Amino acid sequence: MSSQNNQVQQFPSQGNVEAMGSEAYQRLRNNQSFGSGFPTLLYKEVSRFWRVAVQTVLAPVVTSLLYLLVFSHVLEGRVQTYPGSDLVINYVAFLIPGLIMMSMQQNAFANASSSLIQSRVTGNLVFVLLPPMSAYELYSAYVLGGVARGLLVGICLWLFSMFFSVVLPYNVLWVLVFGALACGIMSTLGLVAGLWAEKFDQLAVFQNFLIMPLSFLSGVFYSTHSLPPFWQAVSQWNPVFYMIDGMRYGFSGVSDTSPWISLVVVGGVFVFVSIIALRLIVSGYKLRN
Repeated sequence: MSSQNNQVQQFPSQGNVEAMGSEAYQRLRNNQSFGSGFPTLLYKEVSRFWRVAVQTVLAPVVTSLLYLLVFSHVLEGRVQTYPGSDLVINYVAFLIPGLIMMSMQQNAFANASSSLIQSRVTGNLVFVLLPPMSAYELYSAYVLGGVARGLLVGICLWLFSMFFSVVLPYNVLWVLVFGALACGIMSTLGLVAGLWAEKFDQLAVFQNFLIMPLSFLSGVFYSTHSLPPFWQAVSQWNPVFYMIDGMRYGFSGVSDTSPWISLVVVGGVFVFVSIIALRLIVSGYKLRN
């Protein structure tokens, strides 16, 4: 009987328990080691595509190399890259920067959009929203994950394209700036598409009827100077044109328009789509329900 009393006396009273719980709660709140969930979410976004790199990195590289193989074989010597000028650039060297940019854009968009729509469809988005993260941190994690995948695909494609033609960057800084901004724009658009779409079919519509037409009509396979005046004017309203033209300038030092104009346009588009994405996240658009 006395041993049982000793065991009971080992438990603290209810008041002590409440005091200890309150003290532990305050220590938890004041503990600076408990930061944001941003690093974990970013790690999840990067490891998500890295674990299946054959599908997410190697497959897009192979697809772009097939484009390069076919178009270089068919159009080499038959297409003047910059008609009406004295510039003579090998068509393969002209084509490679455009293919690199197109692949980077598509994969950056796919990474953010597929990750978010998959979390929403499977219902595990709640575990992303529970950690202490602001809208800016949530936005940054998804966008940076898409940028990482896009840049990785671009670097791998550039290395494999050396088997066709050795194309070294004319200005590495311009290449990195336009590559990062383009991937950031497409990742942000992927985030918006992932918020808007309620199933994978709607996401495919967004990609097939917006991203792909803008990419193919932006001068990836041709110079806009070869188009009639009307279509040249139409191309000036395509933001993807400035991304590809800026990337082409970074590789060859030649572009259809001034690289500074391209930089202003691409930077402005990035700010614009980022504001839209952040407004949607802050408002809880299709996130709270």
